[in-house]
Amino acid sequence: MMIEALKQEFSVCKVTDLSEVNMKDDFYFIGRTDEENSLVCSSQYVPANAAACDNGWRAFRIQGTLDFSLTGILSKISGLLAENEIGIFAVSTYNTDYILTKNGNFQKALAVLENSGYEIRFL
Repeated sequence: MMIEALKQEFSVCKVTDLSEVNMKDDFYFIGRTDEENSLVCSSQYVPANAAACDNGWRAFRIQGTLDFSLTGILSKISGLLAENEIGIFAVSTYNTDYILTKNGNFQKALAVLENSGYEIRFL
């Protein structure tokens, strides 16, 4: 299975509302619940209305479109990383899964996955 490493740094934020989210960013993820508005965005585009923000995240994605009937893909990857004491923040889209790790663990995470048989590609 191919893993694609993204080049930019990300921030995980809680925003008061979505009015200042840069919708022209190549990558952003919005989660809205009855308790909060969450945003994952390129660190250079953290909105001014961020009530809380955790910077220094890097991301990779599972290449290709994953069928909804597939099971255990995210579980296997997160398990491998957990065994190596690498925390993650995961985001799923319709097509695939994105896994974020803190910048200091990013290269280690990719090495763990590569040593477990995943092919790594840098974008």
